[in-house]
Amino acid sequence: MKRLISFVIPVYQNKGSLKPTHKKISELFEQFLNQYNCEFVFVNDGSSDGSIQELYELADLDKSVKIISFSRNFGQLPAIAAGMKYANGDAGIIMSADMQDPPELIAEMITKWENGSEVVICNRKERDDDWIAETTSKIFYSIMKKLIKNMPEGGFDFIFLSRKAMDQYNKIDERNRFLQGDILWLGFAISFIPYQRVKRVDGKSQWTISKKVKYFIDGILNTSYLLIRAMSLTGLFVSILGFIFSIVVIYSRIKHQTPFPGYAPIVILLLIMGGFIMIMLGIIGEYIWRIYDETRKRPYYIIDKTINT
Repeated sequence: MKRLISFVIPVYQNKGSLKPTHKKISELFEQFLNQYNCEFVFVNDGSSDGSIQELYELADLDKSVKIISFSRNFGQLPAIAAGMKYANGDAGIIMSADMQDPPELIAEMITKWENGSEVVICNRKERDDDWIAETTSKIFYSIMKKLIKNMPEGGFDFIFLSRKAMDQYNKIDERNRFLQGDILWLGFAISFIPYQRVKRVDGKSQWTISKKVKYFIDGILNTSYLLIRAMSLTGLFVSILGFIFSIVVIYSRIKHQTPFPGYAPIVILLLIMGGFIMIMLGIIGEYIWRIYDETRKRPYYIIDKTINT
């Protein structure tokens, strides 16, 4: 019996690129990977540009196309989580719907899986994007690499998972996720395939600055206690400086030598201390919000309808 490969593809405002993506992958399996079967799990994340109609047309033509449609936009990570739960394959591939992930790498990913890798990661060694996206990506993943030992430079979101890895990923029941951190946290045997991410052909990227900032914060908070430790060390350092300064002030008072006449130094000190306190409260607030978000136990996503599932 042929083994089944599931393609988990989150969809948000991807009209025009869905049929080409489906066609390229289907042709690849027909011509070069005909010893395997494939299925498509498209997760419509509240698109309003006609993407869902394009998916309906694909589902009518190909019964291996599954559609999970959310009631509204929940985000890329909930879409991936939903797609993984509906994937029935012996292995699964997470890839984008905008044709930036080259299907030509799929054969190599499968080969590495057959050779014993439970996880195969296509990491971006280069990207054909504007300089802002490229610079922010380098900064983000250079920080992540210091926090997560085996995080590749350039990051990744084109991922192959064995059935075993998929099952373990599906057991993670968290919100505010960090996909790359979750995949690396599984601890299975990993292979890496460097590639150059091509520029998006159709449509406009929905990966906005606000979403990138949110993902950056999630990545820091979900994978490390670095900020809590930094807060403790900063508080200790500032406290030591304050203690030393208080000794200087007391000595100057005894000697009737006031080195800082007026209220300016006091105001400056209060501003510095107040700034540190507000930063620390903000970081604590981020952690508290995540605790609150977990305890509410709201569903990670809401499915409106499914087709061919």
